[in-house]
Amino acid sequence: MFNKNIKLVLAVLAVFAAVWQFVDNYIGNGILLLFLAGMFVFLYFKNEIILLSFLKLRKQDLVGTEKLLDKIQSPETALTKKQQGYYSYLRGIIVSQTNLTKAERFFKNAIKLGLSMDQDLAVAKLNLAGIAMQKRRKREAQTLLSEAKKLDKHGMLKEQMDMMKQQLKRI
Repeated sequence: MFNKNIKLVLAVLAVFAAVWQFVDNYIGNGILLLFLAGMFVFLYFKNEIILLSFLKLRKQDLVGTEKLLDKIQSPETALTKKQQGYYSYLRGIIVSQTNLTKAERFFKNAIKLGLSMDQDLAVAKLNLAGIAMQKRRKREAQTLLSEAKKLDKHGMLKEQMDMMKQQLKRI
């Protein structure tokens, strides 16, 4: 994994090399170098470790996901702000299996830093509502649940929200 600034430098160097190849009439090499520059720009905005972590999480491999996330030494310097949000989001999902207080901190940090997709934000707020419900904070859980419902435009979390509403009535 390269630092985010190194990725930009490599992209600029690849563009200069592509221009040089175009000038020397090596059009194929220039096009390939432009694709390489595009890949570095893509990886600047979408961190490769986080992408691989999502793939591991999709396979329900929490240990593998955690090992991949451990490869990022300092998320504050190595990742952009949105990537830090997704880093905290993934950490919150992993830690929510064992430590609710830590998971709550990670999910709040992810929401504060921002997540690109409304569905991810809805899942984070739904998890926070579940944590608040387990800690007997009914009002906070209700507000987080209503915010998650507004963000879930496709109705993918409807069943979980209905279950949570039933449990909130019992508290």
